[in-house]
Amino acid sequence: MRDAVPTTNDRPLRRWSQDESRWGLMTLRRRRITVRGVKPVGRIQHQYANSWCFGCVAPATGESYFPILPKLDAATMQIFLDHFAVCHRDTFNLLVVDRSGAHTAKTLRIPEHIALLFLPARSPELNPIERVWEDVRKEMAWKRFAHLDCLEDELEAVLATYTTERLQSLSGYPYLVDAELAITS
Repeated sequence: MRDAVPTTNDRPLRRWSQDESRWGLMTLRRRRITVRGVKPVGRIQHQYANSWCFGCVAPATGESYFPILPKLDAATMQIFLDHFAVCHRDTFNLLVVDRSGAHTAKTLRIPEHIALLFLPARSPELNPIERVWEDVRKEMAWKRFAHLDCLEDELEAVLATYTTERLQSLSGYPYLVDAELAITS
């Protein structure tokens, strides 16, 4: 982590776990409790419109940022980075990301107070925000929406219920928080 921070940096360091999650009109199905031998029943819909929630969580503080964007590609990732940079201009932001094409695109212009720290390939279990997405999926399971706007409104409402303490609890892997504290102190 220390190598990703420029030696000329004079801003406080904030480490973020970043990832995207696709949300669509197809019903999210999860387990249901039933009597032994009885298949669970649930109403579902098969519609394929979707959008992407770009998420950032600072595991040490529980601070978060969850914009919803229409697609996932390099251009949309650039929009996300530019807006994130404006919202967090007072800190040096280290974003821990996976190696998706949107994160590794040659066309990305990384703002000066942001650095990307790449996780090993095919290792989502190392990214703490995956636990946040799994928790949000539990909240969104079995819900049906007439339009994508309705789904996005519900997703924003669910994300608004997450406190900094809850996000810290979900994403604050002790070894990562300790590593961040060692760098900043």
